[in-house]
Amino acid sequence: MATTTTRRGATRSPRAGTDRARRSRRPLLPYLLLAPAIVLELAIHVVPMLVGAGMSLLELTQFHIRNWSTAPFAGLENYRLALDVDSAAGAELLRSFRTTVLYTVASVGLSWVLGTTAAVLLQRPFRGRGLLRALFLTPYALPVYTAVITWSFLFQRDTGLLNHVLVDQLHLVDDRPFWLIGDNSFGALLVVSVWRSWPFAFLCVMAGLQNIPGDLYEAAAMDGAGFWRRLGSVTLPMLRPVNLVLLLVLFLWTFNDFNTPYVLFGGSAPEQADLISIHIYRSSFKTWDFGSGSAMSVALLLFLLVVTAGYLLLTNRRRNDA
Repeated sequence: MATTTTRRGATRSPRAGTDRARRSRRPLLPYLLLAPAIVLELAIHVVPMLVGAGMSLLELTQFHIRNWSTAPFAGLENYRLALDVDSAAGAELLRSFRTTVLYTVASVGLSWVLGTTAAVLLQRPFRGRGLLRALFLTPYALPVYTAVITWSFLFQRDTGLLNHVLVDQLHLVDDRPFWLIGDNSFGALLVVSVWRSWPFAFLCVMAGLQNIPGDLYEAAAMDGAGFWRRLGSVTLPMLRPVNLVLLLVLFLWTFNDFNTPYVLFGGSAPEQADLISIHIYRSSFKTWDFGSGSAMSVALLLFLLVVTAGYLLLTNRRRNDA
């Protein structure tokens, strides 16, 4: 092996120098691998959020949309007008916020109950279980636009399948109800949301059930515990870590849901189903008041951050106490 002589007379192998160079470059490898993801995250999420925060401080309307530099600086005026419940804009935003909270609580609760029930019932092997699992996951696998457009056809008053079954086949009602306007619109939106969300809850809970040791169920059965006792004493406590993450994800997805009401109602949701995402969209792109719409978006972001941080702190404190 060829060697080189150093100043002090010691010999050094060329391979040793190569290994040292590789070790010096190795700490940079993780950062190089993360660089594309970081760049995309900045371009897709961080930069638009900063731009939106900047727009919320401007009186940006249709008169200045071509040249933002001409828009007057409004400061926090957009936030004051949007959050002032005594004003017309603030009252509408508060009503939309209440509707969104009710919609989120109902959708997340029903999705979790349906997903957990289906996962528990399909926990034991039986003939046809694989087929049922595939069928249950179908709504989650379908593209959102395809699924919601299909539901919009089902909810049509004259040609929809729902009214055909209720009125023509079962004769449960006399008149064909309107499902996409008026008071029925909230129920129609909730049905579509639960139909799309519960398979995700089913998938997460089903994965969590696989990690529960069978010995716990055998010990509970030997102690005389029935199905409901095993469910409350073994299954649900062991699923607590999964449910903590699942409920948070479902809450964020549902509260921010824009695609479902937009596709179902065509961008102009009725008052009874006016979610805050649609309300912000209409305030921005229908009235061309982008400054006010941006202020509402930033306020919504701050609200979700506060709720998420409080939820994580509360769950971590309970976990530490346990």
